[in-house]
Order: sequence, then structure tokens, then C-alpha cells
Amino acid sequence: MEDQQHSKAIRITLWLVQIILALSFIWGGSMKLFQSIEKLSAMWPWTAQVSPVFLKFTAIVDLLAGIGIVVPTLLLVNPKCTRMIAFGVIVLMICASIFHICRDEASQIGINIFFALLAAFVMWGRK
Repeated sequence: MEDQQHSKAIRITLWLVQIILALSFIWGGSMKLFQSIEKLSAMWPWTAQVSPVFLKFTAIVDLLAGIGIVVPTLLLVNPKCTRMIAFGVIVLMICASIFHICRDEASQIGINIFFALLAAFVMWGRK
């Protein structure tokens, strides 16, 4: 009985984490795609200092990560794909951290580390 409760708690927590990741990446990707550079740079100064093509590329990657972290599990279409997406999110967050560290913005990587840890939990939990 205790194992069932533990397992149910893990499943619920996994869904919550996946939803948090999905909403965060979809929000961030949408902002990068549809907000003006002026508005974006008020939140994220780096957005005004990179090429628009790079910015749009990161937006699309964010959107794909946000969709990919929930859709396979939700639709029961190759749910193990969720683990690969979670690994991709970890790689993405490592790249984002390196990007910010190279720009002397190491103080900005806390959210990247947080998202990488959430993705690692999803990767661990979705077997």
C-alpha cells in the first residue's frame, strides 16, 4: 500500500514538474517570437545584443522543448521519448549557462540550473 502511495506521489510530482517546464518554455519561446526587441531587452538584456536569427532559433527550440516535455507522455505515444526530451532540456540549459557565463552573466544561470534539475527529475522518473 505504501509503495502504491509513493508511486502515485511520484507520478503526480512528475506531471507537475513536466507542466512547469512546458509552461515555462512555451512562455519563454512565445515571448521571444512575438515580443519586440525593446520589450524583451527590458526583461532579458542579452536579447538586444544577439542576432534576430539567433533569438528566433532559441524561441523555436524553447517551444519544441515545452511541447516535447509533455506531449509524448500525455498522448501515450512513445512516452520514453519524454526522457530524450528531458535530456535535451538538460543540454539546452548547460548551453544557456555557458552562454551567460561567457557574457559575464553568471548570476543569471540560476534558472538554467533549476530547469536542468527539473529535467533530470523527469528523465529519472519517466522510465
